[in-house]
Amino acid sequence: MGLGCTREQERVEAAFGGLNEAVPAFVPDQDVKSAGVLFALPALLLNGLLKYANNYLSFPKGYYGLQSFLLLLSFAALLRIKSLEAIRYCEAGELGKAIGLDRIPEIRTLRKKVKYITNHGEPEQWSKELSKYWMEEDPELAGILYVDGHVRVYSGSKTPLPKRYVSRQKLCLRGLTDYWVNDAVGKPFFVVSKAVNPGLLSVMREQIIPRLLRDIPKQPTGEELKANRHLYRFGVVFDREGYSPEFFKEMWEKRIACYTYKKYVNDVWPESEFIEKEVVLNNGEVVKMKLAERGVYFRKQDLWVREIRKLTDTGHQTSIITTDFMNNAEVLAARMFSRWSQENFLKYMMEHYGIDRLIEYEQEAISETTKVVNPRYRELESQIKTKSTLLNRQRVKYGALVLKAEGEEPDIRKYVQEKATIRESIDTLEKEIEQLKATKKNTEKHIEFSKLPEDKKFQDLKKSGKQFVDTIKMIAYRAETAMANTLQEYISKKDEARSLVRQIFMTDADIMPDEKNGVLRITIHNMTNPRNNRYVQQLCDVLNSSETLFPGTNLRLVYNLVSNQIPPDQEF
Repeated sequence: MGLGCTREQERVEAAFGGLNEAVPAFVPDQDVKSAGVLFALPALLLNGLLKYANNYLSFPKGYYGLQSFLLLLSFAALLRIKSLEAIRYCEAGELGKAIGLDRIPEIRTLRKKVKYITNHGEPEQWSKELSKYWMEEDPELAGILYVDGHVRVYSGSKTPLPKRYVSRQKLCLRGLTDYWVNDAVGKPFFVVSKAVNPGLLSVMREQIIPRLLRDIPKQPTGEELKANRHLYRFGVVFDREGYSPEFFKEMWEKRIACYTYKKYVNDVWPESEFIEKEVVLNNGEVVKMKLAERGVYFRKQDLWVREIRKLTDTGHQTSIITTDFMNNAEVLAARMFSRWSQENFLKYMMEHYGIDRLIEYEQEAISETTKVVNPRYRELESQIKTKSTLLNRQRVKYGALVLKAEGEEPDIRKYVQEKATIRESIDTLEKEIEQLKATKKNTEKHIEFSKLPEDKKFQDLKKSGKQFVDTIKMIAYRAETAMANTLQEYISKKDEARSLVRQIFMTDADIMPDEKNGVLRITIHNMTNPRNNRYVQQLCDVLNSSETLFPGTNLRLVYNLVSNQIPPDQEF
């Protein structure tokens, strides 16, 4: 049965198919390692961990049920166990006590359960329903969405995925592009993964915008939009990769406002146009910015937009383009510059939650009609670039030779011979480049996947398992953020709240069930200093007011700090 098993009868019943799932059963236990993670349970449930799970996640009968499985994965994420494989190094009995069982499953069982869910359930639909639920719970934040691409590098050898530029490493590497959709404070809604990256605008047109039109709550009615020509359904914020007047026009026809950085800024506005204004950022911080505004008319698209510029202390002007005519420049600047909250989210998720980790090694076929870059076109581009570099070098050498001849009397025979050789090389390269450009012009840049040569074809990585685990990590991040926001009401330094939450998760605690009174008491050990103890006690009061029941039981969770149970005369 494995080490640490104490519920032998139920395990035997499960082995013979006589048990649907083991219900949580707690016994009094002290100093349970990292049991402070139970402090996250109310926030996990509030963010929908078990919501819709029974509708979309099929799960086999056995000792471990779906509820316990989801609790285990979410607790593991909060404890910075970044992959399923890493769970094998946890103390199975200690983590099992936190979910009301004798121990957690072996790693091979975990993998089988995840595979069962992805093969027999609908994790994609579960993720979609949760995303819609999060938007409905906070419609104000869902009114402005942030979209950004993140390259998930693939170092495996199962399939030769296309290369793409990874800005954080400044290299072209094989991988997939994940397009994340977040709110203004960085909380995630959903992610779209693409092995063949058609670009930000294409993904937004085909997948993100149609989904947002369906899911975002409290959109203006047709009558309201007709009555106010500046009113919009919602707004999307993205980086300059999405700068396109045609896209702005297309989105405004759907009454969707766009916010992005302007490309190709060549002019400089007079500093006299900039006025210092107070800008309230999404985290409540008030900063002063020097802002200026002008209107911009795109004649081809017959579209007016607003251009807002921020002047920095160094004299640099950052240009923002938007189709939002409802709000003042201060609000628009705050929305655009809050895009860094999404950048910070991605960095945090890579570091603490391991969102780039592989979940499974299976592949799936790519649609035959998917458009991909023609290898021949890419090869021609590479050849043109190489020969252009050689041509520039020969021109530099030719110019240096001429200048040298003007400065001193040359050896005429040697000079003429060298000059003729270089000139011939230049003429040859120019002709070759012209021929390559002509060939490139007649070569399709994109072709259907079915037309790729066999040695150039590849497969996509299977997405369902990754999406299932990523959804749990999103729930865990949202729960952690909710707890940090609660603590920020008491902590003067806001950046300390999240680190304190992480410390709480890692701290040992006593688990004391009281069946008679219907209480499950979680008594966490002391923090590193008295100040943090005070913050934790205030958090306990907030959590206790929620009167959360542990899933699958009638036990109400009651949180305490161990120092509050020590009589003052016994302290030392």
